[in-house]
Order: sequence, then structure tokens, then C-alpha cells
Amino acid sequence: MGAASGKVLALAGGVGGAKLALGLANVLPPEQLVIVVNTGDDEEFHGLRVSPDLDTVMYTLAGLANPEAGWGLAGESFEALKMLSRYGAPTWFNLGDRDLATHIRRTELLRQGRSLSEATRELCRGLGVQHAVAPMTDDKVRTMVDTVEGLLPFQEYFVRRRCEPQARGARFHGADASKPSPAFDEALGSARALAFCPSNPFLSIDPILAVGGVRERIRAFTGPRLVVSPIVGGEALRGPAAKMMREMGRPVSCVSVAEGYAGLCDLFVIDQADAAHVDEIKALGMAPHVTNTVMNADRDKTALARFVCRLLEGGGQ
Repeated sequence: MGAASGKVLALAGGVGGAKLALGLANVLPPEQLVIVVNTGDDEEFHGLRVSPDLDTVMYTLAGLANPEAGWGLAGESFEALKMLSRYGAPTWFNLGDRDLATHIRRTELLRQGRSLSEATRELCRGLGVQHAVAPMTDDKVRTMVDTVEGLLPFQEYFVRRRCEPQARGARFHGADASKPSPAFDEALGSARALAFCPSNPFLSIDPILAVGGVRERIRAFTGPRLVVSPIVGGEALRGPAAKMMREMGRPVSCVSVAEGYAGLCDLFVIDQADAAHVDEIKALGMAPHVTNTVMNADRDKTALARFVCRLLEGGGQ
């Protein structure tokens, strides 16, 4: 994409979102990319503000992420967590020793009156991340998973309960009263293109769309809007998206994902394994495009990002 092309606004959450965010950062210069990240799964542990999706994106862009897990830091140790366990503190949410430094600094900045956006910028500077990474909102939005056992906070459902309770959907407490972060607000008005990274549609993207006015503004967005499906060959590459779809009575397919983006998407990217679904996606009013979307290595992330950028530059033609 040329310098005159303007910014791409990428919406991301989770490991899949962070992978494509890295690919886009490898392809686009900092002035042409804004990565807006889900914060609905933010939580407080041991008195510290933890922003798991923001951290995953920051660590990935900084080249520090654990390559096996996709989250956390490579070569991490957990001595502080072991000591907290000796004191009787709950330690079901794994926080590594160096990871704790991120949460300590974020919490310190927030207590000084800085916004989450400002804290994120400072953390990114410290990690050497040059591309803009911003929270979806500086307000508090909390993802609650609606299960057969009742509403569960996201981390309780995802980490402590390992997604075991049957899910019926999700709610986003505080979303109606929230507003987009300054960087998100600016990009919604000025970006030339919008890309939904391959993130869980219910737990990573829907919280972003639930922020006050965002869904309506994306509906009215005049540039090309692209989605990369997180479902490949009838399964999610990571996380509980496929499990949730089954439990909610929805077919586990890229077509089912596309149906959820009706009115929000012009271009829909699917994996080669799903090429047979091209006509079904076309029938939904979206232009389908087929490529390899499985990002096992950095070259895969960059290749997919180049494919996405070509589509956005050409408006999907």
C-alpha cells in the first residue's frame, strides 16, 4: 500500500488477532496502521490491572511473545506466583515474573490518573513497539459469558473453568456507557480501510463492536471493510469459538462467521480448506477471497497481511 493510501484500522483480540497484527506491522509503516484491541477481558489480579489482549499484541509486536502459547513472554519464570501461592493467594491466573512488571507499571500509571490509552502508549514505547496499539475504550467494559450456570466473568470462564460451562452468548457490562478510545475514534473517521483480524467473534470482536456507537460507525464506514475468518475447515485454530458456536446452535463454519458480519463487511477472506463455501459467502453480499490463513510461522503472517493489504488497496477487485 502506498503512502497516499492512508491508515488501515485493524481490530484484534486474542492470539489469532495478534498474529495478523504482526503481519500487518511487517507490511505497513507505523504511520499507516492503527491496531485497536479488545479490553473486555481486562481484569484485576493481586491489585494489578491486567489487559491480556493488549499485552498479547504488544508482546507479539515486540518479538517477546511465548511462541508455544502465543501469549505471555518467552522464557518466563513464575517465582512470584509460587510465593503468592504460599501466602494463600489464588493463583489460577498465570502471571509470569516479567509479565508482572507490565501490570505493575500499567496500574501505577492508571493510579496517577493516566488513561489506559496513555498507559498503553508508554508501555509500547518501553517495548520498542513503533506501530500504534490502542485499547478499544478507556472506559471499563467487562465481558460476561452467559452460561448454563449463569453469567461468568470472562477470565473465570476462559482460564479458571477452561471454557467448560456450556455457553449461550456474551454480554458486555458498561459498553452502552462507553466511548471509543481517542485513537479508535480518530481512526474510525480517517482510516481508508478496516480489517477485522481472525479473532473470536463473540469474545474478542463483539466487545469492540459493543462500545458506544462503534457498530453504527462501522456500518457507515465508506472504505473497504475486510474480515479474515477465524474458522478454518469447520474448526477454530485456537480458543473456544467453535465450541461456543456448537453450544449456541450455530453451524461451525466460515459461512456462519460471515453471517455475523452482515452489514459490517465487504470482503471476506477464507482459507483454502473452505473454498467450497465461496458461493454461500457471495450470497451474503460479501466478496469472498481464498488464501492460506493458517499462520504457523512469521512468513505466513506476513504473506496473509500482504494478501489483505492488496485486497484493501484494490477495494476487493
